[in-house]
Amino acid sequence: MPAHSLAIAVASALGAALGMMGPPAFAFDETRYPDLKGAWVRTAPPEWVQRGEKPAPLTPEYQAVYDANLKAQARGEPGDAPQWYCLPQGMPMMMMAYSPMEVVITKDITYVMISHVNDAYRRIYTDGRDWPAAGEPSYAGYSIGRWLDRAGTGNYDTLEIETRGLKNPRTFDTTGLPLHRDAQTIILERLHLDPGDHNLLRDDITVIDHALTAPWTVTKSYRRDPNPRPVWVPEVCAEGNPFVRIGERAYYVSHDGKLMPVSKGEPPPDLSFFNTAK
Repeated sequence: MPAHSLAIAVASALGAALGMMGPPAFAFDETRYPDLKGAWVRTAPPEWVQRGEKPAPLTPEYQAVYDANLKAQARGEPGDAPQWYCLPQGMPMMMMAYSPMEVVITKDITYVMISHVNDAYRRIYTDGRDWPAAGEPSYAGYSIGRWLDRAGTGNYDTLEIETRGLKNPRTFDTTGLPLHRDAQTIILERLHLDPGDHNLLRDDITVIDHALTAPWTVTKSYRRDPNPRPVWVPEVCAEGNPFVRIGERAYYVSHDGKLMPVSKGEPPPDLSFFNTAK
């Protein structure tokens, strides 16, 4: 076959092969998304209700649970917040960003990462998927989101998120502000930069939970640290943590390694498996 005929044949075959591969894949265009680079540091104390704000709209049953927890904390007990025992904070508590938060945007998933107690990671799926038919509940839950162009500029400015599939125990914050025991919480969020200050990130969080008389919305705010290298410090909760939970009771390990009660009159744990005949 003449050289020019062979070249034509090869080109034709290559063109046909490329045609069978379908349209070319387009690269992820990060310029269409808001710039969320850096470390995001909370701008307020790590409490769900700030001073001067309205209290949580708790049902009478869960207001009584909360009141009992506050009394226990006043006696020196750790209370209901599971983080005392190194359990993850979970949603929505983790969005108070006890430690600086990092947001990483990819084509199909937006990651929210916070290094505190147990490193907290959220995967927010933005690929158009539906809710899974079944899944294992987790403290961070299962999050599906979509990017919106609310300003009409042609670029995305808001991430709208819904989170389900949560497991207990969880509280809103370390005061023990409770969520319902049925773990049927649904959390809706709108994450967006402040229009007047792109170094300020807002998260409008609505919690729907049976411990509440109505859906409850608060806004959490974070300030950008553009040079985050010194702040990404891992934390190991179990390292140096003196609190121990045995059954429904809390105990404390003293500096000399002995188990102590955290409140007066606390009974010892069941010692059936120890040789106590002395």
